[in-house]
Amino acid sequence: MNDSAQRLLQRLEGTAPDHDPARWRIGAGLPKGFDEQLRPLFPSHPAPAAVLIGLVERDAEPSILLTVRSSQLRHHAGQISFPGGRIEPDDAGPAAAALREAEEEIGLTSNHVEVVGYLPDHLILTGFRVTPVVARVRPGFSLRYDPGEVQQTFELPWSCLLDERNHRSDRRVFAGTEVEVRDIHFGSHRIWGATAGMLLCLRDLALSGEPR
Repeated sequence: MNDSAQRLLQRLEGTAPDHDPARWRIGAGLPKGFDEQLRPLFPSHPAPAAVLIGLVERDAEPSILLTVRSSQLRHHAGQISFPGGRIEPDDAGPAAAALREAEEEIGLTSNHVEVVGYLPDHLILTGFRVTPVVARVRPGFSLRYDPGEVQQTFELPWSCLLDERNHRSDRRVFAGTEVEVRDIHFGSHRIWGATAGMLLCLRDLALSGEPR
């Protein structure tokens, strides 16, 4: 495992989900106060959800497992995301929900996954509060997609996330408010929104010990 990725996992080891509204995150904004600027656009009581941020332990370097959502979906069609979804009443918590969704969406079984810890919750415009569940993923898995949810998966190399040349500033309009954001580019893929925010939070935690 890469040194910085190993430091990340050590820092996350044993952490618990933190649902404190004061620490909720929004997207991948650049300016200080970005979250406070957009917070009024989101519901005060968002529905709980969880995603699985899987660090695949490849020999050359670790990578992060991502999905391209189905173009037929009502929300976020064709966007890049982590496997995940709503936390259901029968789920034991965010980790159980993330593992269940990963198996349902892409066929990633829990015997290849070891949950390590959690990033701060992120809000998304569709009204969810998403808990990112960070896990080690052991190679040797085989994937099968639910075509109603996912059209493709790929792995983002850890070095690509660390390299700031792959981070590009952009401006996006949310409910009439223009804000400056960061996107992550990898080949033909453009990663933005909450997924980019979670990845950059992961990067900052690995490099400085503090999420953005």
